[in-house]
Amino acid sequence: QVQLVESGGGLVQAGGSLRLSCAASGRIFSIAAMGWYRQAPGKQRELVASISSGGRTNYADSVKGRFTISREHAKNTVYLQMNSLKPEDTAVYYCNMDYLNDYWGQGTQVTVSS
Repeated sequence: QVQLVESGGGLVQAGGSLRLSCAASGRIFSIAAMGWYRQAPGKQRELVASISSGGRTNYADSVKGRFTISREHAKNTVYLQMNSLKPEDTAVYYCNMDYLNDYWGQGTQVTVSS
């Protein structure tokens, strides 16, 4: 059974930073691809960043140069460092594990004020 628990969301002013964390239970973290998605009100869920089990990363164009995804195998945790935040980054951010099935966390709200 896989459980993903996100933390680190909150309210921040434009230009500020937040770091999201996602702690995974289970035994497959080290061999699974991990990702961060977000969903703003009235919009579809979109991929923000992903990282393979080997550390290869991929970013949405809208966050390149501002966000960094990383993972720490010893802690079964994936992070999303978000810098230079913009109001359009406001959304619920979801952690995802991709291994045979898709697993999702409950989401954490990020609100960026202008």
